[in-house]
Amino acid sequence: MPETVPVIAVDGTAGSGKGTLARNLANELGWHYLDSGALYRAIGLAVLERGANPDDAGACSEIARGLRIETQTLPESIRLLLDGVDVTARIREPEVGHVASRVSVHPEVRRALLDHQRAARRMPGLVADGRDMGTVIFPNACLKIHLTASLEERARRRQRQLEEMGINARLNTLIDELNQRDLQDMRRGASPLIQAPDAILIDTSACSIEEVHAKARACLPGILTQSDKGTHS
Repeated sequence: MPETVPVIAVDGTAGSGKGTLARNLANELGWHYLDSGALYRAIGLAVLERGANPDDAGACSEIARGLRIETQTLPESIRLLLDGVDVTARIREPEVGHVASRVSVHPEVRRALLDHQRAARRMPGLVADGRDMGTVIFPNACLKIHLTASLEERARRRQRQLEEMGINARLNTLIDELNQRDLQDMRRGASPLIQAPDAILIDTSACSIEEVHAKARACLPGILTQSDKGTHS
């Protein structure tokens, strides 16, 4: 039964490191991984390509319901297919991210993705990252982690990520963009970004990837430790 499949929910602000942590935990445990943000980016890309208005809830939800989104897990990466086309790189483009943030505020779009996200809950377990994994999608997750980091540090991380993609961006511009994204995520009526009451808070501002992983790993309950041992025995 899906409800008996263990889930680790990793939520947090953009650039806090939730995607990296979730992938690392999934790899270590041998569990499935859900990148919910990539799903909204896929819808954002489809809206952009079809020339639809990102602020039109009806048009965006219709597009979302008609899309075929597939995730392929490879040894070193995760690919996302949109109607059979690999869009893994395209959904990371800044313009797509901007559209995705506007599309994600619509309750109709979020409902369209609900079943798709919950279908990722398969044995032996799932690590899901996003902004409402522990509050809305998997409220009964056996472990909830909420990551945060200073605005400046998150902007620097985003700047480095864009530079690796060959895109130059001013730090002040990125700070403003992230601040606006934070406000939008926290103030939206549908599934706002909030820390679940039973989530473990980790500030990653001054932590390396290894340090964040160690802090999260220390929070794993005994049942997950046993599952981990069984996976690698």
